[in-house]
Amino acid sequence: METDHSKICQLLIEKGELKQQIYSSTLESMELFKECAKEFEDYYEENYAEEHPRVTVDYNGKNLHEFKLKFAGDVLIFLMHTNIFEFPRDHEVMKTPYIREDKNRSYCGVIHIFNFLADSFRYNRINDAGYMIGRIFINKDKHFYVEGKRELASVLNNFNDRELDKQAVIEILQSAIQYTINFDLLVPEYSNLVEISVDDILQIEDQNMILKTGKRLGFRFEPDEK
Repeated sequence: METDHSKICQLLIEKGELKQQIYSSTLESMELFKECAKEFEDYYEENYAEEHPRVTVDYNGKNLHEFKLKFAGDVLIFLMHTNIFEFPRDHEVMKTPYIREDKNRSYCGVIHIFNFLADSFRYNRINDAGYMIGRIFINKDKHFYVEGKRELASVLNNFNDRELDKQAVIEILQSAIQYTINFDLLVPEYSNLVEISVDDILQIEDQNMILKTGKRLGFRFEPDEK
């Protein structure tokens, strides 16, 4: 029995310390994203804000695991999950020599990137839809893998060799902003808006719009093929 306890305790310590190391790496990466987002806001304010006062950039570091970056009519929300995940066995990274050499490299923290309309928050439109445009997986060595829309995932992924340093964070942030700017609000399908109730109209008049708004409502929205 004592031997069994020893094995379980050793496993507990190994897995627990690994997950704490990954959490720390992910949290440090989140802080780097915040730093770069704030620098982007400062850069815009210094170089463009005075000439273009109607187009704004605003950074809001909401808490330890979340921040918002608003630009023009869009908001990007970066949200760090507090748990640690492992890639599925059939995922492409699991087939690489990098993972085969050390299976612990397949455990990662995750930072999600969501895109919402700025007016959704401005007018408290709680029924509006946002979209996850990407997520960043970060392992114990700060190697990273980006999954999502083509602008984010096509040129950044080198899980075997590349660490999530400041240059990589800037590339991801710029790619997310560029994708969002080009991700336009489409007119919803007519059939989705045929019927409306009196209550809906009253709520619209009270600026609590019950009509759901999103960039791709009524259309399929899926990750691009890599």
